[in-house]
Amino acid sequence: MKMYRKVLLALSALALSASLHAADKALIDQGRYLVKVAGCNDCHSPGYMATAGDVPEADWLTGESFGWRGPWGTTYATNLRLSLQRFTEDEWLEYAKNLRARPPMPWFSLNVMKDRDLKAIYQYVRHMGPAGSPSVAYLPPGEEPKPPYALFP
Repeated sequence: MKMYRKVLLALSALALSASLHAADKALIDQGRYLVKVAGCNDCHSPGYMATAGDVPEADWLTGESFGWRGPWGTTYATNLRLSLQRFTEDEWLEYAKNLRARPPMPWFSLNVMKDRDLKAIYQYVRHMGPAGSPSVAYLPPGEEPKPPYALFP
């Protein structure tokens, strides 16, 4: 009887592990989907817009050296693969819900995302692991950025 109980417990543990793994994979897949459709790659993945998305997934979300210049100064897309490494999931949720960023970052869209979607993005980015270099630093108004950059009126 003890052997039967041990086998049953082991099978239950395996089933639970497989179930959790499937749930994790589903969340990561949802994060991948959201990164694509929410436009995260458009700015945060080098060359993504210019190649109509023909960028290897291994290079996604590593930041971009293309600048966005306007009255606020010049901004550059953050390397999310590095920056999300410093957050716990709860810290990421708090950050995303309260972010106020310079243009062209649509922080107002991130602020209203559902927790489940933000968690999926977090899990996907963390699953990808750190890659790339830190982003180019913000330049205040009046400082001339190195090309290439877009100029807003």
